[in-house]
Amino acid sequence: MNRLRELSSQVMDVYQSLSQEFSAYQSSQSLNCVEKCGACCSNPDIEVSPLEMLPLALHLFDTGRAEQAFDELDSYSGFACKQYQRLSLDGKEGYCGIYEYRPGICRMFGAAGYKTKSGEATLSVCKPIKQAVPEKYAAALIAIQPAWGQSNNSDPMSISNSKPPMIAEGRQKLAQLDYELGDKLIPINDALRYILEKILTLSFYSQNINDGVAA
Repeated sequence: MNRLRELSSQVMDVYQSLSQEFSAYQSSQSLNCVEKCGACCSNPDIEVSPLEMLPLALHLFDTGRAEQAFDELDSYSGFACKQYQRLSLDGKEGYCGIYEYRPGICRMFGAAGYKTKSGEATLSVCKPIKQAVPEKYAAALIAIQPAWGQSNNSDPMSISNSKPPMIAEGRQKLAQLDYELGDKLIPINDALRYILEKILTLSFYSQNINDGVAA
């Protein structure tokens, strides 16, 4: 369990770095998430690694809620991330119930860079943001062209400000902490259930060893 706690601390350090990096870009381009929007949270198929859910899972364990959370996830068949708290009946408005422990993709998504199947770098912006500030989205698309082309006449400071951070690079920073838990991506609710099961199993055997039940 100590190894998982150390790993969780490392994950939270990366989270702080990702939050700062992606938030800085999104703010500089005025491409921030729409207030109370729950578009991405309403999708239970959003994929994360079990490693990304480790800090939340340990928090649930330490507060005595791990078994309950595991049982609820085992029978959950909802249309959203289990941690999403709805503010409207249709689920379009709401908020994250575990904001401090939200996974990496939630810190990067909204407006970020990614590579197409052909290997070209481009900008990914979620639909609600595009609709809310279409002119800002268009300006950001135009701004990244010299940033990725890196013309000899380009201002390095301008390039730094207009080039969006890449989701794949953020994923890699997390995965390299522990490839067993960080390399495989699965639906967000399944990822939390997976890591909760691992923690509960380790706790069970640890108690038995301490009690002299197991060698």
